[in-house]
Amino acid sequence: MTQWLERQAAVRERRGQVRRPLPRVAHEQFIDLASNDYLGLSTDPRVAGAAAEAASRWGAGATSSRLVAGTTQLHLDLEQELAMLAGMEAALVFSSGYLANIGVITALGGPGTLIVADEHCHASMIDGFRLSRSRTESFAHNSVEEASRLLAGRTEPRAILAVESVYSVLGDEAPLPDLLALAEQHDAVLLIDEAHSLGVTGSGSFQGRGSVAGTNLAGHPNVIVTATLSKALGSQGGAVLGSALLREHLLNRARGFIFDTGLAPASAAAALAAARIIRDEPWRAGSVHGNAAALAAGLAPAFASRGASPERTAGAVQSIPMPSAESALAAAESARRAGVRVGCFRPPSVPDGISRLRLTARATLTPEEIEDSSAVLRGILEELP
Repeated sequence: MTQWLERQAAVRERRGQVRRPLPRVAHEQFIDLASNDYLGLSTDPRVAGAAAEAASRWGAGATSSRLVAGTTQLHLDLEQELAMLAGMEAALVFSSGYLANIGVITALGGPGTLIVADEHCHASMIDGFRLSRSRTESFAHNSVEEASRLLAGRTEPRAILAVESVYSVLGDEAPLPDLLALAEQHDAVLLIDEAHSLGVTGSGSFQGRGSVAGTNLAGHPNVIVTATLSKALGSQGGAVLGSALLREHLLNRARGFIFDTGLAPASAAAALAAARIIRDEPWRAGSVHGNAAALAAGLAPAFASRGASPERTAGAVQSIPMPSAESALAAAESARRAGVRVGCFRPPSVPDGISRLRLTARATLTPEEIEDSSAVLRGILEELP
């Protein structure tokens, strides 16, 4: 085993795929374009205060699984608030977004279920597909035509059409209305991961409530939504949203819920406070989009010099393709030394095998931070071959 581990380490080093945690320092003086704290709520006094109060009242942990003694009124209030926010009938909270995806997929999957999935689906969904033992077919990114062809050829009595509303690497959005029509036509469930859209997308009075709320997908019997509480909500945990019947099924069949310790009360309270802020302060989502547009404009000259343009984004994510994993690593390190923290995505984390810098335009970025970080990144990009 030791020799195999050494060989694996050497291969990662040779391919530029070594990953190491980069510890943050409290109150560090970086311009943050890397975290998923899209609305800046992780440090909002109302959110942090709710977490502190819950920890003081309930203790540091949930103490057991949700079905034993791990459910507090906070968990039930959070589920009700999330369901209202997303426009779904009911919700069930898991201890992470990763487990929420695995939980719902394995609880609905099996030999009698065909899964048809976008090739850019998140790793948590892919792991759910594998664990479910369902026959799984992938379709080219956002290709409704190919998804339709795969569903039309199914022999299984049940089918799941799995997508993300906003994709985590490219930042582009799924054609949800077309996908819903496809799910209805083929009697399939449309499973939508709203990890990168809840709190960010939505229009009119539903701004910030995600891509499903306020549309004909909300509450639709063919639609199931998964979400994370660790991005726009600034907390920890995940949720599955759908019908009351689905919730009851997951309570009894989702192993990642039944056999896992419940979400810590502090995290539940923080997410509950954040969900209410998202509902009451839709301007935060507008700020994300404004800052994303400003960041793209600031980077446009560097792209133009290479005969390209920033990729279109539907939410907070701006993705910058890089020539190689090594150049992506070097660029991220150069930005860090200049006081700008950016994400660095390399194979096998990227679905198309293209290394990228991944920028997140948070609501709390100031014009000066956008201007300064754009200048830093322009200088780095213009030096690329």
